[in-house]
Amino acid sequence: MKMIRTTITILAILSLSFYFTSCNPIEDETQSASMLIVSNITGYDIEGNETNFLQSDVIKVDKDTGSTYVTPDTAKATLTAQLLQPDASLGASHYNSIQVTRYVVSYIRADGKSTEGLDVPYSFEGSLSTLVEVGQSVEVNFIIVRAAAKLEPPLVNLQEGRAEGTLNVTAKIDFYGHDMANRKVKATGYLTIVFANYIDQ
Repeated sequence: MKMIRTTITILAILSLSFYFTSCNPIEDETQSASMLIVSNITGYDIEGNETNFLQSDVIKVDKDTGSTYVTPDTAKATLTAQLLQPDASLGASHYNSIQVTRYVVSYIRADGKSTEGLDVPYSFEGSLSTLVEVGQSVEVNFIIVRAAAKLEPPLVNLQEGRAEGTLNVTAKIDFYGHDMANRKVKATGYLTIVFANYIDQ
């Protein structure tokens, strides 16, 4: 039986969303003249509307059969490439374009309890193949919560009420890639996630 209604968590979601913002550290070992920027990351509420947070249902119920199942959650990132030192006389070249090849998702709790598999889901890595040219923005859809994570603690504990009604975390997403001269780049963004056993619509 679904335990949590959508409206219960809206205020908590909004307060956390304003607290965390995206940041874009330059890869320590890079010599690239280009910088990858996470301009925005969005998720979806339980009704499927695009928002600046994610409401993740830890278990779903098939309305016809009554059987339960889990699904992954996706998010959308807007990635931009810029020159570190723009030079109007030279401009950007093909070698300044950035190929994003992978991303790593990890989870953080505000109370400091962040043991994977106990307090938060396990971190994971995904593959991408996205070209971002200098001065342009590209939207990338990616998995931010694996379906398998909902079958493991702490998320599985939310399914039958064996834990508090919601679990609030911040997802940290590190995007990795290289420019066309094979010099490393990296950018980081954040998204608030509220896990719960939401009522099926």
